[in-house]
Formats: sequence, C-alpha cells, structure tokens
Amino acid sequence: MQTATSTNIYQLTEEQLAVRDAAREFAQELWAGVIERDDHQKFPTEQVKKMGELGFMGMMVSPEYGGSGLDTVSYVLAMEEISKVDASCSVIMSVNNSLVCWGLEHYGTEEQKQKYLPRLCSGEIIGAFALSEPEAGSDATSQRTTAEDMGDHYLLNGTKNWITNGTTASVYLVIAQTNPELKSRGINVLIVDKDMPGFIQGPKENKLGIRGSDTCSLMFTDVKVPKENRIGADGFGFKFAMQVLAGGRIGIAAQALGIASGSLELSLKYAKERKAFGVEIAKHQAIQFKLADMATNVDAARMLCLQAAADKDNHDDYAKSGAMAKLFASKVAMDSAVEAVQIHGGYGFVKEYHVERFMRDAKITQIYEGTSEIQKIVISREILK
Repeated sequence: MQTATSTNIYQLTEEQLAVRDAAREFAQELWAGVIERDDHQKFPTEQVKKMGELGFMGMMVSPEYGGSGLDTVSYVLAMEEISKVDASCSVIMSVNNSLVCWGLEHYGTEEQKQKYLPRLCSGEIIGAFALSEPEAGSDATSQRTTAEDMGDHYLLNGTKNWITNGTTASVYLVIAQTNPELKSRGINVLIVDKDMPGFIQGPKENKLGIRGSDTCSLMFTDVKVPKENRIGADGFGFKFAMQVLAGGRIGIAAQALGIASGSLELSLKYAKERKAFGVEIAKHQAIQFKLADMATNVDAARMLCLQAAADKDNHDDYAKSGAMAKLFASKVAMDSAVEAVQIHGGYGFVKEYHVERFMRDAKITQIYEGTSEIQKIVISREILK
C-alpha cells in the first residue's frame, strides 16, 4: 500500500482520503449527546461499538488478526477528525490502537495475538496500558509494582494510577518490576485479564476534561499471572514501554491537532455569524489576526503529525518527529482552544457552544504520554546524537 513519504507528506492517497472522509462522517454523529456525556462522565459505549464496526479500533493491525491493515498516516487523519468533536472518544481509540493493539501485534506471541487482537479490533473488548504509578509517572524506571517470578506464573502486587479505559477495559498491559537489582532491565510487561482474582479497579476520577473517557487507579494484590501472559523475553518490559509510548505520542499529537482544528472551525463559523458594531466580527481586524494565527499553527501542527506518521510508516526513527509533533500540537491545542473561547466571548464560557469543553480537553494533551518537558528531553537527546 502506498503511503505518504518523508519527502512528500502533502499528497494523500485515495485510500487515506477515504479513511479521513469516513472518520469525518462518523464524527458528525458524535455531536449528539457529547455535552451530556461530558457533564455526566458517561462512557461512550455505543460510539465505541460503532468505531469498532467501522474499523477505527484496530486501524494499523493486520487483517490477519481482524484489523484494518492501514498505515499510521490514515490513523492520524482519523484521529484528527474524531477529536474535532469528541476527544473522549478519540483517547479511547488512541490507547486501544497505539499502545495496546500495536504493542501486542509487534511483540506478542502468535497465541497472544490470536487470543486478544480480533476482539480488540472489533471493539468487542477494550484495552488499557498500565505504566504510571503514584511515584512513577514520567520516570518509567521507578516501578514499585512488582511481578515476582514464581516459576510457572508471576505474582503481581502494586498500584497503577491515571489509567485510561481503566474501568471499562477487559485486557491490561501492565508494566512491573521483577528484578530490582537489574533496574530497567528487570522490568516485564504482563497481560492481565479483568477477571483475574486480586485485581481491583478503583472508582473513576472526576476530571477536568475528557470526562467521557474513564480514568482510574488499578490495584493488584497477589494476582497470579501465567508465564505465557508475559510479552517478550524476561526483562523486555521497559523497552516495550518506550517503543509503544513513542508511537503513542503520534496518536496524542493527532488528538491535540483535532482539538485545535475543531476550535478553529467553530471560531470561523461563529465569527461569520456574530455581529458587533454593525458587521460580522470576522470583519474586525482583531478577530482576523486571531484566526490567522490559529490557522497557521493548526497547519504547522498537521505537517508535524503527518511527518511523524510517515516516518513510522517508512520504518525511519520517529522518536524525534513524534516528540516534536506531540510537543507542538499540544501547545497549539491549548492556545487555539483559549482563543476560541475568547472569540466567542461570553458564549464561549457556556457549554452549548462546545469551545469551553475543547479548552478543558486540550490541557490533558500536554500531560499524558509525557509532559512538554519530557518531549523536550527526547528531542534534545535526538538532535545531540
């Protein structure tokens, strides 16, 4: 399948355009009930089911395992369109695609792939990625959750925090320390099923934004995890986490891009309808300057996202381009949403006009998959090589 290349990221294939259009059409359905879902922290069950039916929950997975077999560029395009309307839906989709499905397909055993991927891709079940802890967020090497080797199984104990899809997932990829003396080389990644004895999901967090998605803590008390549920060789867990997070940054960058793009679209629409001093506010230079800055930044963020996606599709090193995309797009999302509220004036402060939700949703894109400071560390490390 032809993909956009690093030197030609502006030309999208017919297949990529079709994916974008399908995602755009589906996204229009998300407007119905999005404010209610946000108000009541209601998980978008039916919407996730529809995303599974449309192939959005396993976009980059091979058809052999029930996936859509698409490239990362197509994934970015779909993420942007869905995020323009409902970032809660897109973050559920992002975790399932970038962290869970991608990690399982690239590093799991054939048995693990056959067991989990078809159901994850169809939306029958949802996946979660469990890395963060009370004292190990950005510092992934400081794992306090332990996986004691008991011969034919591991005994899992510890707590994970801020887990997206935490209460609704059926399968969890859990990062845990087996050999503390080996530090990062002693970490493993285990597949944990929701019904394993000793595994408890905490209550949903009451969040500022992306309130339709569920986030919670996970508690493990002497959970017996069979050895066949380990992904990769003994000690592979830290490398696994770094690999999936590098790809996860591209998905979050696309989510941030979508929030920014949605903020711009609503602002353009409102500026052409709202009148002040006898004319549409779009005719006032102060508003034009804001719209011009927003449009420029959104286009720049899109190019960075497509560049990172093309690098990943071409099997080039995408650590730098992914971190750059996430760093810039998340800032553009926050700035664009704030400007959208400003352009809407008093209307921007009420839920009916959506941009206040965009502003709340935008903030998390600067936090998860590593803060802005973490992205700068990744970028500087790459350019100083």
